[in-house]
This record gives sequence, C-alpha cells and structure tokens, in this order.
Amino acid sequence: MGDQGTRAGTAAAVAGSSTVLLTLASAQFLMTLDSSVMNVSIATVAEDVGTDVTGVQTAITLYTLVMASLMITGGRIGQKIGRKRAFVLGCLVYGVGSATTALAPNLFVLLIGWSILEGVGAALIMPAVVALVASNFGAAERPRAYGLVAAAGAIAVAAGPLIGGLLTTYASWRWVFVGEVVIVLGILLLTGRMAENPAEPGRLDLVGTVLSATGLALVVLGILRSGSWGLILAKPEAPTWIGLSPVIWLVLGGGLVLGGFLSWERRRIAGGLPVLLDPDLLGIPRLRGGLTSFFFQYLLQAGLFFCVPLFLSVALGLSAVETGVRIMPLSLTLLLGAVGIPRFFPDASPRRVVRLGFAALLAGIVVLMGALEFGAGPEVVTGPLLLAGLGIGALASQLGAVTVSAVPDEQSGEVGGLQNTLTNLGASIGTALAGAVLVGALTSSFLTGIQENDAVPADLASQAEVDLAGGISFIPDDALAGALDDAGVTGSTADAIIDENAASRLDGLRNALGVLALLALLALFSTGRLPTRQPGSPALRDVP
Repeated sequence: MGDQGTRAGTAAAVAGSSTVLLTLASAQFLMTLDSSVMNVSIATVAEDVGTDVTGVQTAITLYTLVMASLMITGGRIGQKIGRKRAFVLGCLVYGVGSATTALAPNLFVLLIGWSILEGVGAALIMPAVVALVASNFGAAERPRAYGLVAAAGAIAVAAGPLIGGLLTTYASWRWVFVGEVVIVLGILLLTGRMAENPAEPGRLDLVGTVLSATGLALVVLGILRSGSWGLILAKPEAPTWIGLSPVIWLVLGGGLVLGGFLSWERRRIAGGLPVLLDPDLLGIPRLRGGLTSFFFQYLLQAGLFFCVPLFLSVALGLSAVETGVRIMPLSLTLLLGAVGIPRFFPDASPRRVVRLGFAALLAGIVVLMGALEFGAGPEVVTGPLLLAGLGIGALASQLGAVTVSAVPDEQSGEVGGLQNTLTNLGASIGTALAGAVLVGALTSSFLTGIQENDAVPADLASQAEVDLAGGISFIPDDALAGALDDAGVTGSTADAIIDENAASRLDGLRNALGVLALLALLALFSTGRLPTRQPGSPALRDVP
C-alpha cells in the first residue's frame, strides 16, 4: 500500500508539474504571437479600422515600446505582490486588451487594447513566467522547463505568419484576438496548481520606475525608428535634431537616463531603501554571460525572421499561408533541441551547448546566404531553417536556467525583468539592423545596376539616383511593374529595371544575412562567462 501511495503521489506530482509547464509555455506563446501575426495582416487591419499602414505600424511600435520599457518594473511588482498574483493580474489585463482589440472600430481603440493594455499585461506576465519556473521546478528540472517555455515563444514567431495568414485570408484578423481571450481564460483556469513565491510588501520605487521606463522607452523607440529616420544622418524627408537623425539622440538620451537610474538605485541601497533593480546583479559574471547570450539569440532570431519572410513573400510572391508553411520546419528542430538536449544530455556543459547552438545558427545563416541565387525557389530555406531551429532550441534549453541559477530564487523576478528587457532590445536591434543593411545594399546594388544597364536610358538612371537616394522599398515585381507603367516606363526598359530590382533584392538579403553571420560569430566568442556545469551541480563554476 505504501508503494502504491508513493507511486500515486509521484504521478500526481508529474501531472501537476506538466500542467504548470503547459500553463507557462502557453503564456509565453501568447506573448510572442501578436507581432508575428499582425505583421502579415497590416494592410487588412489598416483598412478595417479606417487607418493606413503607418497607423498600424505605429500600434506595433507602441506595443513593443510599452512592453519593453516596463519589463523591469513588472518584475519588481511581481516581487511585491507575489509572482503568481502578478501573473494572474497580467493575464487579466492582457485578456481585456485582446477583447478590446478584437472589437476595435478604429485606430484609437486598437492602440488602447493592443498597444497599451496588452503591452502592460505582457510586462507583468513575462518576468513572472521566469520566476514561476524557478519556484515550481527543482534545479535539475529547470533546463527542460525553461527550454520548453522559450521554445513556445520561438514557435509562436514561426507559426505567427501561418496563423495570421490563414485567419486573415479565410475569416478575419479579429479572430486571432478572440482566440487569445480563449487561451487567457484557459491559462487562468490552470493557475491553481502553481506554487507561489512569498510576497515582499513595501512601496515601489516610483522614481526608479519612471527613470527605467523612460530610458528604455527612448532607447527602444530610437532603435525602432532607425529604419525610417536613419541611424546617425537623417534620411531625406526624415526629421533632424541638431543636424542629425533623432535616432542617435534618442538612444544617447535613453542611455544617459538609464545611467541616472542605476545611480539612483545605488543611492537608495546605500540609504537602506528598497530598489527597483539591484545594480550589483549586473556584476555577476554568470548572469552577464547568460543575458549577453540571450541578447544575441533574439537579435539573430529576429533578423532571420525578418529576412526569410521577405524572401518568400516578396521576392518569390508566396502568400502569407504558403510563407508560414515554409517557415514551420524551423519549429520542428527547435522543439527537438529545446526538449531533447535536457532529456538526453542532462549533464551537458551549458557553455558547450550554447556554443554549439550559436554555431548551428551561424551555419544556417551562411548556408541560406549562399543559397539565395537568382532563380532559387522556396525549397532553399528548408535546410538552413532546420539548422537555425536546432541552434535556437539548443540556446533555449540552457539560457533560462543559467541566468536564474546565478541569483537566489527570491531575485528571479528581477532576473526575469532584465532577461525580457535584453531579449526585447535584441529583437528590436536585430530587425532594425537587418532592415537598414538590406535597404542600403538593395539601393546601392539597384542604382549601380541600372546605371550599367544599356537598356536603361542614362537620363532615367540619373533621375532614379536622385529620387531614390533615401532608399528603395523591398517590393515585389508586380508592384514595381505597376509603378513603372504609371510613370510611362514600358517595354525593354521596364523589363530591365524589374530584373535589376530582382537581383538587387537578393543582394540586399545576402548583405543583411552577412551581417547576421558576423554577429553570430561574435556571439560564439562571447560565451566565456557561461558555466561549464549544469545549475544545481555541486561543482558549478563560472569560469575555467
């Protein structure tokens, strides 16, 4: 009877931990789904709520801005009221935001529901997810748990275009947000099995909150606007501040505010007062190593997910659904790496696994860069995406446990706030950098091509150099053909321009992937602070 009771208790514990893991993974999936879904539905959403593409892009930008700027604050709120309570509160706010978005009649309501309410909800949920994994799973179980949670988020990025394309094409984009409300309700029903962290009541550092949110908002806004305004020198028709692009001033200003935030926190610690973030956390080698790797993972991941859909949907003309299907192979190896590595290699060196992950990402990017040739079909992305997915899965299987194990469990919420701040920054920089390099290379290659093409009159090539100095849009052949026809350019001249644009698109993509490859190489050599033994090992060490 005793053995039967023990087995029953073990089975119940396993079922309970599986439920908790499913709940947290579902929340992570949900948090990541929005932007990837909406990116394939921008034109439809704009028409439906009576705005233009710029209006919807503003909503996407504001969502990222709200979420990224409040991550550190969200982590501290979870510590004050309890992680589980913060998680539930975040889900409620997020669910209300999703319902508001689903019913939005205009852009203003869309901004309230999606950009603000969902952004605030995500800022409460995501740091709490990190802390709740730490409080619900032992050190030996955490790599697998963090791997699955991170894999759920990455799979949402890959599945988003497919889900968004299917619903936008065959129903309505609004059903995406109706589905989110249903998922939120399901998550709330399953939270009962979660273990709670003890709350630490006390006043929130309001000055620190304002400083951190302002600094992060300025930096993220600058990064997000760099593609349209220019990084240092302003693009034609972009605003200028003291002769330069506003981007550089926003990033520098945000950096100064964040420096002031850290100084303020040190003063409060010296005075024995509670703080939003302990600056000494940033001095822990293992934590810095984990956060650096997280930053590079999301930078490379976002850059790759920027380039591949452009190749499939614009260069090859695939629909949103077809594009999503072509990206899905990445999810298979991602899940395999995230689940399989902790399962079959539980004692593997985190540093070695992360290095192998970055190496696989590097290999996938380089193989894709070489495969993008004129006439290449959609099948060329399959192999590179399988490699990249395995790399991301390997990173996901280790980094969450590495960062949280660097501090006591009671500080896991702070680590969650830092971790999600760095991942948002990485994703924003990855998209902005890939976009800037792509447009720059596309523009240079196109202008050089038409100047050297005998089928394009010299006066037309010269006029194009003046008109397109600010950059060329990454547009499909049929859109360019229509624009040329409207401008009175037809026949062999139009065909030559279209061919040069097609070749230049690939040049732009290859250049963007080349920069990502260099950053993957840099990431590979920045892993020296990661531990060589799994968290919880008695012989855990930070450096050799």
